[in-house]
Amino acid sequence: MNKLQKDGRKYLKIAQGNLEAALQMLDDDRYCIDISNQILATVALLKKANTNIIKSHMEHCVMDAFNSDDAELKKEKIDEVELLLKKVMS
Repeated sequence: MNKLQKDGRKYLKIAQGNLEAALQMLDDDRYCIDISNQILATVALLKKANTNIIKSHMEHCVMDAFNSDDAELKKEKIDEVELLLKKVMS
């Protein structure tokens, strides 16, 4: 696991705690705005984690493919990134 993946994992663990806190806040009938703020913090952490994982993929998997002589592997990585971008942008 590289540094980007480790940081992504750290963000996911924190997001998991935030999500559990939001669920507990609902169970405790806490103020809706406070619950929403907890959910927004969780979403922000998930986005940070995803950014790290995508960057790791680009720096390692995609870079390795483009440093190889395998044209099919290069196309596969381009297709993966294109599909991912479509998901992120929609």
